[in-house]
Amino acid sequence: MKRLAFILLVLSVPLKLVAQTDSVSRFSSLDSLLVRFYDTLQPEENSVKGREFDNLIAMCHDSLTRQHVTMQVFDHYSHSRVMGEEAVAIHVYDEWIGSGKVKCRSEFEDMEKQIFAEFNRHSLVGMQAPPVRLYKPNGATLTVPEKGRTAVLFFYATDCMKCKLEWEVLPSVLSHIDMPVNFYAVNFSSDRKMWKKYRRSLKVRNRNVTVKHLWDPDVESDYQRMYGVTATPRMFVVLEDGEIFGRRLELENLQEIFHYIGIGYGNKENQGK
Repeated sequence: MKRLAFILLVLSVPLKLVAQTDSVSRFSSLDSLLVRFYDTLQPEENSVKGREFDNLIAMCHDSLTRQHVTMQVFDHYSHSRVMGEEAVAIHVYDEWIGSGKVKCRSEFEDMEKQIFAEFNRHSLVGMQAPPVRLYKPNGATLTVPEKGRTAVLFFYATDCMKCKLEWEVLPSVLSHIDMPVNFYAVNFSSDRKMWKKYRRSLKVRNRNVTVKHLWDPDVESDYQRMYGVTATPRMFVVLEDGEIFGRRLELENLQEIFHYIGIGYGNKENQGK
């Protein structure tokens, strides 16, 4: 951690100097430093990133500078393309924004960040997947994900164009999975006739994959908040012990992520022989 402490020491000088300049140039210089800091911290654990940004924000004694740094850090990690880094944004929200230590620039921004934190905090990578009770086509209920088998939760809407495109590619992707998997296709829409059409169109010819069609048209399960389904498609991979291994995945990532899971699965199978 000496390397990170040194970076903080270097950053402390510009933070004091830029507070004396006009806001545009001040924040432009500061944002460049933040980008460098994001890159430096990228290999670290999320818990380390959280601590380092706590230190950095605490060093900003000027209220506008502290506000700007807090919002920039939150925005960077809430939109990060590195899977799992959303946890840093939620940490920043809880520690600085939700606690009231730093005020947002508007009521809309405050609401936006609150919604992000509330709709993502329950399904972070490494957490136990929140159980939700959904409905089968025949009206019976099923609580998912079921432990004991690796699972894919695919949230889609029948009127979503991207979902339709991914739905057509799904059989090909699922055909390459070579370990036991439950594929939960969760319909976000409430059109029963269209849902039936979608169910019939998904034909997966892979004995390793069990497809289960589910929905919750009245959102009784609160799955939208539990899994952050504010838009579709949304996809999660959950290990057999219930741990979330992948979240907000793109379909093209699914085969790659199962390659890594399969390595561990293969080792486990060999150990049992």
